[in-house]
Amino acid sequence: MKSGIKKTREDLIFDIISYAVISLLIVACFYPMWYVLCASLSDPEIVAKSRGVLFWPQNINLDAYKRVFADAEIWTGLKNTVLYTVVGTALNVSLTAMLAYALSRKNLMLKKPLTMLISFTMFFNGGMIPTYLVMRDLHLLDHRFAVILPGLVSVFNFVIMRTNFESVPYALEESAKLDGANHWTIFTRIFLPVSATTLAVMTLFYGVSHWNGWMNALLYLPNRRDLLPLALITREIVLSSASAAMSEGAALTQEMADAIKYATIVVSTLPILCLYPFLQRYFTKGVMVGSVKG
Repeated sequence: MKSGIKKTREDLIFDIISYAVISLLIVACFYPMWYVLCASLSDPEIVAKSRGVLFWPQNINLDAYKRVFADAEIWTGLKNTVLYTVVGTALNVSLTAMLAYALSRKNLMLKKPLTMLISFTMFFNGGMIPTYLVMRDLHLLDHRFAVILPGLVSVFNFVIMRTNFESVPYALEESAKLDGANHWTIFTRIFLPVSATTLAVMTLFYGVSHWNGWMNALLYLPNRRDLLPLALITREIVLSSASAAMSEGAALTQEMADAIKYATIVVSTLPILCLYPFLQRYFTKGVMVGSVKG
């Protein structure tokens, strides 16, 4: 249905400028990813001569992907990353939802002080060295939980989830209590189902964080390469000009080393990108539901 409001010349100029700026931003964000994909599929010699400009795969060459998939550490890192992402995200979402439910109850004792203490950690934390000392004293170094346990609850996500729970009509909770339901039943049977959109967004936030995370592994897994996630192995390959992170140790040209870097980036990024289409429709709605009360 067409609008009856006639646009002025100033409106048309504004629309043209807005679309032009948005188009430039889309190209600026999309082209680097497209270039990496094209470079990973192209002949390394052609990529080296392209001087950073490539619009389409040239003389398709899959040698880089063959070398990447032949590297045992890539598969080990992928397995570890999937494990960290699935287990870590499940724990993150569960604990965040339970904490948000508890602190969204009106009659909770010391609700405001507890919320203030939790929010304080969003702005100030113990720092890298104290956290490392804590992990060492808990004997978690070189252990899988050293990657999963730090940051189990994001305060930002907790605030969104708590506000979402506070927006649930109290009548639902009251009617459940009249039927004899306890807090666990109310939480699992009422609050979680009506907050499915926000939970999907939390899953996306936490999942992407775990998939791309490498700092915890770098700090807390110094002697266990078999536990390293794919992101850290990718980082080693990208930072190594001679592709020293590849297990075969064969001499490579700089062009092939660059092609391996591009292929590794694609392999490590593609799985998480495939998740976005399934959660995209929940993204904006879920954040808004959890950030606007009423």
